[in-house]
Amino acid sequence: MQLQREMDRYSALYGEGVLVHTPQTTLASGGLRADEADVRNAVAQAQLNLNDLTLERVQPFGPKNEVIARSFGTASQVLGEAVIDVDLTAAEQKLRDRCLLVALGALAVWVLLILGAERLTRWVLRPVHRLTDAVIAFEESERATRLREEGPPELQRLSRAFSAMAEHVGASMQAQRQLIADTSHQLRNPVGALRLRTDLLALELDTPAQREAASGVVKELDQVEEMLDRMLRLAAAEHRARRRSIAGGSEAPMGELSEVLDPSTVLQEAIERAGPSARHAGAVLELDNPPMPRLQLACGRGDLADIVGELLENAIKYAGPEGGRITLRAGRRGRSAVVEVADRGPGLSPEEREAATTRFWRSPGHSASRGTGLGLPIVEQLAEANGGRLVLAPNEPRGLIARVEFPLACATADDDALPDGGALAAAHDDALPDGGVDIAGEGAAASGGENRDA
Repeated sequence: MQLQREMDRYSALYGEGVLVHTPQTTLASGGLRADEADVRNAVAQAQLNLNDLTLERVQPFGPKNEVIARSFGTASQVLGEAVIDVDLTAAEQKLRDRCLLVALGALAVWVLLILGAERLTRWVLRPVHRLTDAVIAFEESERATRLREEGPPELQRLSRAFSAMAEHVGASMQAQRQLIADTSHQLRNPVGALRLRTDLLALELDTPAQREAASGVVKELDQVEEMLDRMLRLAAAEHRARRRSIAGGSEAPMGELSEVLDPSTVLQEAIERAGPSARHAGAVLELDNPPMPRLQLACGRGDLADIVGELLENAIKYAGPEGGRITLRAGRRGRSAVVEVADRGPGLSPEEREAATTRFWRSPGHSASRGTGLGLPIVEQLAEANGGRLVLAPNEPRGLIARVEFPLACATADDDALPDGGALAAAHDDALPDGGVDIAGEGAAASGGENRDA
């Protein structure tokens, strides 16, 4: 019949099934069957003259088809129902294509924003990174680096300010060091000339009072020369300690002047050099037996000799006859190699031990004795320049211990035990932290040990 042919043609053209239902017959095309649940429901709704031709909102990955139906007939009588199985595939594909275009557009915009943000961030952070590198370089070399002015205006002003500050600080530090060196050098000439004139003048003096006065002048000149020499040594030691601190503290590699050595020979030579001074002061020097196995510490030989010499000089000067026996020993303490000088003199109070390494500090009880107040600051800075530290502790029942701890050249698990023969006295080790002052830990402005003279 004509209607069936039209329905078949429609289904072939659009790929959608059509069903027409009347009380007399049912016509179908495109594989649509009347016994399907969706079709039955649609027919039932149309029989009640409830025509709803509105399709659900199409989703990119929703159902592939949807059944709709409507009734036909008169206003008061339903003669039949027409059902169409609407194919949503084309609409969903178009929707997916558009969603893909939107996603690609959003991705392109996101990539452009990321690239723009990356370039903007690099533009902003490039001067910050250069400023950081310049600060690190200034710490290591103390030479100012003029930065290129780029980036935001605020960072350009910061770069200009840093360049000016670094140049000013670098010039000031260089001028300070140069002033100390030049002053010490230039003062030696007039001091030497003054000494020569004093010696010539002493030859012309007749009375003992006059010769005693000339001898006092010579002693003061000796004090001035000693002060100049120690100031130069302290400046050099502070510079080396600072460079090691910048390079990584105690974990930094050994410097040019550092070496791996057995301190026994250095300690023996120091005892021999200090012997005449000790005998003149009425003190007795004693060197403990070297530890077994032999110590291997990381320190420059010349630095260790200066450290031990300064500590012995202080002990001899201030322990004196009442200090009796002054003991020099080396050993292990935990994972450190320790060199210490112990006397039985008057010692220092806890407050004095904390202040002992301040430059030019003198103990009130020994302010009348000869000294510069720079000996122990030199000891501390030399120790720090070699990765060590200076510790002051009371020596029971009386006296003072000046201990310098160095890193062992080859620390092992066995280093935690104190060896026999060269072992440090347990009482000495127990003095920290209760009675000892860790000079490096306190962060004193200058180094020290028993710095009654410093």
